[in-house]
Amino acid sequence: MGTLYITQDDAFIGKIDERLHVKFDKKTILDVPLIKIDGVVVLGRATVSPAAVNELLERQIPLTFLTETGRYLGRLEPEVTKNIFVRKAQWQAAGDTAQAIHVVQGFVRGKLKNYRNTLVRRQRECNNLDLSASIERLDHVIVPIDSTQNIDSLRGLEGAGSAAYFGCFNQMIRNTGFTFTKRVRRPPTDPVNSLLSFGYSLLCHDVQSAVNIAGFDSYLGYLHCDRYGRPSLALDLMEEFRPLVVDAVVLSALNKQFLKVEDFVTEPLSGAVSLTNEPRKTFLRLYGQKKLSEFKHPVLGRKCTYQEAFELQARLLAKYLMGEIEKYPPLVLK
Repeated sequence: MGTLYITQDDAFIGKIDERLHVKFDKKTILDVPLIKIDGVVVLGRATVSPAAVNELLERQIPLTFLTETGRYLGRLEPEVTKNIFVRKAQWQAAGDTAQAIHVVQGFVRGKLKNYRNTLVRRQRECNNLDLSASIERLDHVIVPIDSTQNIDSLRGLEGAGSAAYFGCFNQMIRNTGFTFTKRVRRPPTDPVNSLLSFGYSLLCHDVQSAVNIAGFDSYLGYLHCDRYGRPSLALDLMEEFRPLVVDAVVLSALNKQFLKVEDFVTEPLSGAVSLTNEPRKTFLRLYGQKKLSEFKHPVLGRKCTYQEAFELQARLLAKYLMGEIEKYPPLVLK
């Protein structure tokens, strides 16, 4: 199963024997063996019993709380791994060091190459779709990455590449009920941005879990600036996964018409757009299926799921920072 998502407001999460038991209005709505769970995410309000909290901590299963729209609230997780050597290497590389510049080059290159490959693949699949101008813009941005030795300049290249990609994102949406003009966050004010933001929140939860398992301090990053309470390293590492996982799920959900315009609601004061309860379950199901889909890892040469790849990439990063491998290889899929 992987991550268990609980979307029912005012649910009660308890433990019975070796199972996580979720009830609402005195009725059982979920009953899952704990051995099948590697993460629990609560969207909205829920009560968690002390016995369930204790069991999750004992089994090293993180418990994350998000709002109904996917905004991060907080996280309860076991003690950080005892591998002090990984965190020591992580801190030693902080700043404008050669190692930091190298990994930022990798994060940016991985993200933008996956953006480019997404556009090439979509253009190949749809005869009437011309994304060549955006692909060319991405090519121009990707070329100087390896010769750019300044992190702020690399952030500029990442921003330019993202602008090229999202500038043609609307063309990849084949459902006439939805349109996309630009990336809007905090809050998302249209259905497409709502799905992207929600998906990225879920992805951040998964990558942060992988970063913690690998022994890192998830709050010390390289591409993303330090900010109180922000898991910067998780945000760094998830960059290469954004188009591979979340964007792919969003486009599939819209183009295959798993979601409809009437599945979204707008908050009157803020203008924030979000999914209603049942469609949100549909999106969570699609996201969960994508995480468990398999592909051949281009570096390791074996099949793995995206869920496994989160941890594999975190461990490759740790190996690079500790001097066990010469380069950090971002995950790039064609």
